[in-house]
Amino acid sequence: MMKINKSPIRLYASAEAVIHQYLHLPGKDRVRNLIERIERLSEVDVEESLAEVMKDFAARHREIEEVFQQQFDKISKHAHDDISAFSDARKKLLGSFFTKEYSIQAAALFNPSIVPHFDQQGLQPGEQRFIMSLRATGEGHISSIVFKTGVVDNLLNIHLEDDSGYFTSLKKNEAAMYTKDFVKRRSAFFPGFEMKIVENLPDAFTAAEAIQHLGKASLHYQSAQTSLKYLEEIFDTNYELQSVSSLPISERVIFPTAKAERMGMEDVRFVKHSDDEGSCYYGSYTAYDGKHIRTQLIETKDFNVFKIRTLYGAAISDKGMALFPEKVNGKYVMVARQDGEKISIMFSDDLYVWNNYRLLMEPKYPWELVQLGNCGSPLKTDRGWLLLTHGVGPMRTYVISAVLLDLADPSKIIGRLDKPLIRADESEKEGYVPNVVYTCGLLRHGDMLIVPYAVSDSATGFVTVELNALLDEMKNLNS
Repeated sequence: MMKINKSPIRLYASAEAVIHQYLHLPGKDRVRNLIERIERLSEVDVEESLAEVMKDFAARHREIEEVFQQQFDKISKHAHDDISAFSDARKKLLGSFFTKEYSIQAAALFNPSIVPHFDQQGLQPGEQRFIMSLRATGEGHISSIVFKTGVVDNLLNIHLEDDSGYFTSLKKNEAAMYTKDFVKRRSAFFPGFEMKIVENLPDAFTAAEAIQHLGKASLHYQSAQTSLKYLEEIFDTNYELQSVSSLPISERVIFPTAKAERMGMEDVRFVKHSDDEGSCYYGSYTAYDGKHIRTQLIETKDFNVFKIRTLYGAAISDKGMALFPEKVNGKYVMVARQDGEKISIMFSDDLYVWNNYRLLMEPKYPWELVQLGNCGSPLKTDRGWLLLTHGVGPMRTYVISAVLLDLADPSKIIGRLDKPLIRADESEKEGYVPNVVYTCGLLRHGDMLIVPYAVSDSATGFVTVELNALLDEMKNLNS
């Protein structure tokens, strides 16, 4: 008999989780006016004011003085004259006025995914280290991606590693290199793109270098301005983030960088993908600009350098796409949802291009009649691909269930749970979005499954269940 065990562990959103950001002031006049006001301060006032700022904020951010210096460097070009002669204290004080805090979890912390950690050294027998991603939502309902690390032992005890207390937004790598082929393959998806201007590119280049080269070449071709806008979009949504290895993974924050995701990076589904070339972690997520959505893919081997890539093709629409952990019959496989209410499956030779899909499953039971979706990437077992699903029923109640897909042909369902696997109990119904349980992934630990799940978008808990007991509960659709 299947037994569901809910852990007492709860992760809650914390308004104390803050990152620093550049403070944009509208218009050059306001920037210059503020610079001039600070310029008129006496050196005594400058030093006293800076000391007060440091007392209040030095313990809340790493190397905050360096941050202030970086902000000074950004705004110094707006000064009416050269301000490079400012004292170090005045430069840092000026930088502090162009810095603000953003509370990344002020509203919610939810929708986790989980993968095995790339470093399994130094553990006791029966232990496994993991990395968990979560969707953090702050002011303006802007979502970013944060991480937690931990260890599960041989008794299924979950130990979350202590956080540093700092949160650091990863920076875009402006020196990231691209190739001509990279641009050609992506520009082909933009109708009317003038391919001739791409031929002027060198073999390797940065995004800034490409825009500069193509801007000059565009003078000779029609539709050039439109093509340049397309190129800017390509470089906007295909970029690289970098951290430093000394930063704990739980301190790293992936905050929206591209214009296409400025209102949020939602519900990332990480999976460890393996093939003949080795392993790589992929995380599919929904980018939202306030009006439109698109599917983006995070690529990383060490959760230190992250490549962000856009998925293209006729089948890339709606939300909730999740990649299989390996190719099947030589093709990449993804579960998706193109119509908002049914789960589909897609196959492709190209990780970044998906043109066709087919129906996998549609609502059947009362608790899923509103809509279905996946709950992350499937898990390979000796009996089939285990895929967690979410269903929405009466009163917009979300539950988690499961299906089993054929190993050789995952477009074929061979088993289906005829009841929810996880549903909100009485203590879990209240929250930012009530009556919801939701997950973006699961972890196998021996013969057990560990499922982190969101509790009404206000906390994250953990469920453990025996794998074979769950598979035994599946209704055999071949009988």
